[in-house]
Amino acid sequence: MNITDSRKFIKSVRKNPENFYLIHYSCQNLNDENEKLSPRITSIAINHYATGQSISFSTHSIAEELRIPRDQVLIKFDEVELELLRQFYAFIRDRRDKYWVHWNMRNLTYGFEHLEHRYRALGGTDACVIGVERRLNLNDLIADRYGSNYAKHPKMLSLMELNGGKHRDFLSGQEEVTAFENKEFLRMHTSTLSKIGFFSSVMRKLVNSNLKTASKGIGITLDRLFESRAAKAIGFSGTVAGLLIALWNIFNITW
Repeated sequence: MNITDSRKFIKSVRKNPENFYLIHYSCQNLNDENEKLSPRITSIAINHYATGQSISFSTHSIAEELRIPRDQVLIKFDEVELELLRQFYAFIRDRRDKYWVHWNMRNLTYGFEHLEHRYRALGGTDACVIGVERRLNLNDLIADRYGSNYAKHPKMLSLMELNGGKHRDFLSGQEEVTAFENKEFLRMHTSTLSKIGFFSSVMRKLVNSNLKTASKGIGITLDRLFESRAAKAIGFSGTVAGLLIALWNIFNITW
């Protein structure tokens, strides 16, 4: 699949929704202010598109499993982060052939490579690599469908405002940095969950052609209208065909 071709993406999701997972994660400061280390991973959330079910891996829950007190988490963060990533890779090991929908997880700074790097840096040796052809950037797919100006910057928050408003648990990048410094790991986790839930909703609306964007133009309007009418027409035709078959069977049995 062309990872920026929204038409192929939508067609594939409609045909095999069970093959798609959404992923998002939170981490320490993305700037070079982490004691000369790459940003630490604090939580990862995954949503299965077909079922709507989510699974997550978070600092506060891992620390609790390891019986590490809250005031000791930063001191023992290597241990916590390693276990978090170990559980994450154990989950995706048998799902590497699926499609993984993300929001700008592009590189070593923030992306799948960053997760792999942190795991290896902490001593992990069995990271499961998701092939680049299986990674689908939701931001790029929306831009392909509605144009690059589908929302003003910052696009994620602007798209939220267009489709129901900002979630109460949403944290901006700077707010996540502050939360990490204040050891508010649960707050960071709930923010990650709110974003993965939002991405799942956006993907569903994209597939169903009812995503609200700032894009304007006759081409986009006609595209939405055509797809909506086409979907309804197909559904109506199927219903009529079913009724005719049922009536035919009844008629044959009667006579």
